[in-house]
Amino acid sequence: MKYLDEYRDPAQVKTLLQKIEELVSQHWVIMEICGGQTHSFLRHGLNTLLPPQVELVHGPGCPVCVTPLEQIDKAIAIASRPEVIFTSYGDMLRVPGSSTDLFSVRAKGGDVRVVYSPLEAVQLAEAHPDKEVVFFAIGFETTAPANAMAVLLAQRKGITNFSIITAQVRVPPAMEAILQAESCRVQGFLAAGHVCAVMGFHEYLPLAEKYQVPIVVTGFEPVDLLQGLYATIRQLEAGQAQVENQYQRAVSEQGNQAAQQSIEKAFQPVDRKWRGIGTIPQSGWGLRPELTAFDAELKFEVQDILTQESPLCIAGEILQGLKKTVECPAFCSECTPQNPLGAPMVSSEGACAAYYRYHR
Repeated sequence: MKYLDEYRDPAQVKTLLQKIEELVSQHWVIMEICGGQTHSFLRHGLNTLLPPQVELVHGPGCPVCVTPLEQIDKAIAIASRPEVIFTSYGDMLRVPGSSTDLFSVRAKGGDVRVVYSPLEAVQLAEAHPDKEVVFFAIGFETTAPANAMAVLLAQRKGITNFSIITAQVRVPPAMEAILQAESCRVQGFLAAGHVCAVMGFHEYLPLAEKYQVPIVVTGFEPVDLLQGLYATIRQLEAGQAQVENQYQRAVSEQGNQAAQQSIEKAFQPVDRKWRGIGTIPQSGWGLRPELTAFDAELKFEVQDILTQESPLCIAGEILQGLKKTVECPAFCSECTPQNPLGAPMVSSEGACAAYYRYHR
């Protein structure tokens, strides 16, 4: 299959591994931002084939993983109301809140539905004017355009029974927060290719310069990942700190301008809390003041719900690259996919789920 087979070519993988081994002269800590990249590294066993000097740490690029517990509790509170049709992508339904999850709400009679697009939720609102339809709008820059379009469509059509729980987050502020931490170990980044397909990579240029860290926009197949690693290590060995684009088949410096314009019409940057990490300034998007009628937290008055994370879960340290999943005392004991303590074990892109599936 074109654009897939050539990026899984064993000969290219072997050549790139050899080039990395010949290049690396000292220990380097490199973070792949996206959970999809983490899963690809582990699924193909690439992490076990790298020289021991190359240490991979896994970043916060999984939208389910970084959605704070209180947002899930707010979603559960809204979904439990009899007048609500609650809609979400499927992977959010299993994520545990403080005491239950959305699947359990549905099992008790709540109208909780899986949709494949926020526009489906708008259609549901049109079809059920006697109900309040709420969409759980989580995600990074990749999902923001569709969520923005849904709100703008509802506004244009005068649909008043549609609203969203906004949990949109942005990658560059999270990278800066990781780099600013005194405990930061990350010396180079593989940036998430799909995020950059939407937003471009111009936002990373000042980060690379300010923190003197190489950032390579990277895809998700084995050849992509090893090319990204090779470019990052080549810069580290040469003392360089630049932004490179390995994912040229999908990413340009300025990104998708139409998608960015949709985001700007619906959202504005806001401070956002990240699960296990805390609040990161300007790291999220919130609805613009003229669109607060579509804010489900305000409509259902759940904005004051606050919760505490399990003290056993070290998801925050894992998502900042400070610890590995296998260092968690709850991994594979108290915390499993069947009984997860934290979102990284629940999500299909979570680092803990990847280690459970591929490296137990």
